[in-house]
Amino acid sequence: MHDIRIERWAHTLVHYCLYLKTGDILAIYGSPVASPLIEAVCREALHVGAQPVPILTLENYEEILLREGSEEQLIQSSPIAQVMAEKATARLSIQSASNPKALTSIDPARVARRRQSSHALSQVLRRREQAGEFRWCGTLYPTTGYAQEASMSLHEFEEFVFNVCFLNDPDPIARWKELGAQQQKYVDWLVGHDEVHVIGEGTDLRLSIKDRIFINSDGKRNFPSGEFFTGPVEKSVNGVVEFAIPATYDGRSVEGVRLVFQDGKVVEATARQGQAFLEQMLNLDEGARYLGEFAFGTNMNITHGIKNILFDEKIGGTIHMALGSSYPETGGLNHSALHWDMICDLRTNGEVWIDNTLFLKDGKILI
Repeated sequence: MHDIRIERWAHTLVHYCLYLKTGDILAIYGSPVASPLIEAVCREALHVGAQPVPILTLENYEEILLREGSEEQLIQSSPIAQVMAEKATARLSIQSASNPKALTSIDPARVARRRQSSHALSQVLRRREQAGEFRWCGTLYPTTGYAQEASMSLHEFEEFVFNVCFLNDPDPIARWKELGAQQQKYVDWLVGHDEVHVIGEGTDLRLSIKDRIFINSDGKRNFPSGEFFTGPVEKSVNGVVEFAIPATYDGRSVEGVRLVFQDGKVVEATARQGQAFLEQMLNLDEGARYLGEFAFGTNMNITHGIKNILFDEKIGGTIHMALGSSYPETGGLNHSALHWDMICDLRTNGEVWIDNTLFLKDGKILI
């Protein structure tokens, strides 16, 4: 793509998402397919005095490793990744898969073990982030594979991505700041509240957010974004929830998911399609049956699911919940190799009550 919006994209990533400055070391992860954006980001980073380090990935390598690697090789982390975890002051990860379903037939247990190989590096990055030494951002570059998943042509998908990232605006940063300011009002209002009651088609669920912190996700980390989220009190979740929008994970799509919670734990799980995979993920480890996230989607430019969670969880007027690992910065305590977001559509006959206040009705936040 040769488009002015690529330049706006790079400018927003460098100046708003990662706020690079002179002396920063920026690690850029992506496949060669995303080279137009990678090159634009490199130029913008150089202009502010930062040092970009492009790390181009071979798309088929993960599939080769997962199919043919030994158990020992699966859990080994990249020496390059180790160096970058210690040295880089910023990281940009660009999803750019030509085939998002490449790992669909891989044993999920091997994929989980592969993920666990990065746990030590994740701890290093989290420590450095909390110390103010590191920041990160993730985005997605349009490919034919993503377009096919979304049932769009490549051109249609490109236009979709530009629109939901506010890149059609002459000043995307101003739009993201505006959204962030609005979300902060909701985050501030939620302080000190306790019980959440979600009501919708096939859904009647209660959970607690007592003493938990909501995070305002305004495009600085996920790009695009448009959500505010927390980690619910782990054993407070009770009731039933249905997810009408397909739940995707590792290229697999599970449809018609219905979960029943008792004292925080999933005690019953069914899916219209993908039942075996759903059960396999729930049995991945001890924390996989507990919620690690509860969130509200606010990006009104995203109106329907495209089977990519970076976008789907931000659909304006929906809520989403993630099975598995929680975010410590919210106060969440759940640990798991799984973090699987599922979207509950409340835009028709849906309500969210916070204590005794109707917070959301039919997809609109009322407070």
